[in-house]
Amino acid sequence: MLSLSQLPQEVLEHVAYFAATESPVGPPLNLPPLLRTCRNIYQRLSFKNNPLLYARIFTSKFDSRAPFRRLGSSISSPRTLADELRKRSTYLKLIRAGVGARVQHQSTEHDEFPGRLREILWLAYLMMLENDGKNEQQLRAYANMEAWLIDYWFDGMGASLASYRISQDQWPLEDENNSLAMWLLWFLVRPDSLPRTSTSCRAITSTLKLTALAANRYAICEPSWADFTLESRATATDVIHFSKTYFLVPPTLAPAAILAYFTFALWLLSRGATSRLPQAPSSLPLESRRNEDWDADWQRCMNLAQPSMPLVLSYAPGSLEGVWEGLFTYTDFDVYSSLLSGGLPPVLRNCQVAQHRQTWKLREYHLLSSQESLDKAQRLDLGDALRAFFPSGVHLRELSESLEVCAPGMKEAIHYQRSSYARTREQSVGDIIVIGEGHSAWGQFNLYGRVRPLDGLLSLSKEYCGGDRGRWLYRGFLLGNNDGHWSGRWRDARSPSHVEGYEGCFVMSRRY
Repeated sequence: MLSLSQLPQEVLEHVAYFAATESPVGPPLNLPPLLRTCRNIYQRLSFKNNPLLYARIFTSKFDSRAPFRRLGSSISSPRTLADELRKRSTYLKLIRAGVGARVQHQSTEHDEFPGRLREILWLAYLMMLENDGKNEQQLRAYANMEAWLIDYWFDGMGASLASYRISQDQWPLEDENNSLAMWLLWFLVRPDSLPRTSTSCRAITSTLKLTALAANRYAICEPSWADFTLESRATATDVIHFSKTYFLVPPTLAPAAILAYFTFALWLLSRGATSRLPQAPSSLPLESRRNEDWDADWQRCMNLAQPSMPLVLSYAPGSLEGVWEGLFTYTDFDVYSSLLSGGLPPVLRNCQVAQHRQTWKLREYHLLSSQESLDKAQRLDLGDALRAFFPSGVHLRELSESLEVCAPGMKEAIHYQRSSYARTREQSVGDIIVIGEGHSAWGQFNLYGRVRPLDGLLSLSKEYCGGDRGRWLYRGFLLGNNDGHWSGRWRDARSPSHVEGYEGCFVMSRRY
């Protein structure tokens, strides 16, 4: 009878592979005992000598379609995948042990190991942008990151320092770590997993209310929504992913905070009795996960870090076409005026927040041209940011499958094609216009807007039909492509764009 050390290499590797992948989640814990059986087996299966084995284990335990597609073939080498397996195993163990979720001493600084905390959060965030189900299982079932995030944000000693700062009448911090952690909160936490004690409920609702509604403190995007061409640059950071350094811009905190406010805080306040709120991604069946839903979010991190590079849209063309339903909130004008005048968190935390339902029916039109002539193609000039970047006097006329655009000074009309138009492989989208109509308790309104190409920010002007409801400007991101949610803020269109105006937040979900 053959001993293990006498098995052919191929057979031995199969034994090692199945031992390592017996459990779909967690590090390959059954592999070290096998390696310790004898020197011969260790030499044949060690991490140093057999990277192909560990690369196979990686693809069994983690999702790989998205990184292979987005980052190219250079990351598919056995050594790169083996190193990524080792890295993720290490960090998943740290998350499981609660490392970084809480601090030992309340202060104005994060955890005493800020570099390690940053690496944990970036890894988890990128894993969720690449998620087809396996990555989420690793973070939830093995690393228990759902509990980690609840501690991080809502525990009195949480590393976000949100609860501590709110108790001192200070605003929660908006920095790289907290921005990533807010997105992970939205990705991974399920409403029915939230603690229900009065202290916990107060911490959850206060933190999310402040970060979602205080538009003067937490910007919806960086650079400013009033800059269409993004001549100013966002702050990029270096991130090691699959053994290579990438320069990325972390997502802003506000879009995820708004979704979390509607999904978690309002759910708690309504005691789970409402069906009008957006569903958290973690509430949907695991088999529904598609990494393609987050391509635009990944591209946004890349584009903002290097705006001079050839443009790849941070938006999936056609995603806004259809009927959308959702909610918008508003506070008493005097309360918000006090906030803009330097009011402390209790001004917002203790105020009443009203909400209304609204429905939008949107149609999306594209300016098409060949890639070679894209820069030379005639396009609509940019107008006032408060009018969703449409120039004064512009006239939009919908035809059967196109949009005719005329503006003062133009020699001839520009034609935009409906998003359902079948583009050729040579055609690229040079500009996107969205128009539509809708209704809320305040009445009927018309909608028209443009998509900022570098980061996919949609600016949408909302004009009520008749009456004195006026015109409002909506700005936000579609998060999750076709099946995602549109999260953002509205503001009055009378205050100059460089002045903080009267604002509220909104979230819209596709109606099927």
